[in-house]
Amino acid sequence: MALMELRNVSKQFESRDASVEVLRDINLSVAEGEFVAIVGFSGSGKTTLISLMAGLESPTEGEVVFDGKDVDGPGQERGVIFQNYSLMPWLTVAGNVSLSVDSVLKHLPRARRREIVARYIEMVGLSHAVDRRPAELSGGMRQRVAVARALATSPRMLLMDEPLSALDALTRGKLQNEIEQIWSAERKTIVLITNDVDEAILLADRIVPLNPGPGATFGPEFRVDIPRPRDPKLMNSNVEFQRLRKAVTRYLLDVSAAEGTESQDGAVLPDVLPLDVSGPPHAYRKAAESPSAERYVEFFQTTKVYPTPK
Repeated sequence: MALMELRNVSKQFESRDASVEVLRDINLSVAEGEFVAIVGFSGSGKTTLISLMAGLESPTEGEVVFDGKDVDGPGQERGVIFQNYSLMPWLTVAGNVSLSVDSVLKHLPRARRREIVARYIEMVGLSHAVDRRPAELSGGMRQRVAVARALATSPRMLLMDEPLSALDALTRGKLQNEIEQIWSAERKTIVLITNDVDEAILLADRIVPLNPGPGATFGPEFRVDIPRPRDPKLMNSNVEFQRLRKAVTRYLLDVSAAEGTESQDGAVLPDVLPLDVSGPPHAYRKAAESPSAERYVEFFQTTKVYPTPK
């Protein structure tokens, strides 16, 4: 049964001089417990789409339905995580999560609310930073606070608008792993907006491309049948991962070229394809060679055991 449906949804924004159609005839059905990734280029209307699902915007035409009822505004049952963290700078990690919990779950006893806050802070690995303020946190840690804040109110659905796009590759990989673990443990219904095809394949059950606007529409969906858990270190040698990456990327580039879409700097998108499975070109491998002995190291999920007589 569908938990959320978008039925013939279109969205226009009016100005004094013109009307801009951002989305046109959008139809989407998301089953309970499903993880759906919507991919597309910047400026294709992805944020507008997630705002409609969150109830932050109303459709010009069509309807957005959650659990059989029309969406007419934000609701506790739909948690939202945006690209910017939107944390209160004067509050600690615990304070930011508590602000949401105390507002939504105010009917619960105070001790129970504190237990919920502690549980989700621990889930995202921030128990050691519970008393720090946002200025004392890295970008990845701030995004973890945003994830904990959204999950702590027990939404039935999690809407994520490019939550990892501003992070470095290492931090992004960590949070991808954490999001997958949270989804597996909580079985939340998740819709992820992303422009990263690899990220969509790693996390989602289904990928839906959003064709470039104005008047953006959905393209054909791609089912992800790769067994979980999906180890990023093994995916490049996975035949189905390679096939999906090539198919989704090819589709996005083809539809972009067909509509004459230009990137934000005004340059026409190049006619490029994913790298062959044999690896990066020789020039890339050559450029990666360096006589420098300086390196940057970060330990992640590292365990070290020293044996003792006992």
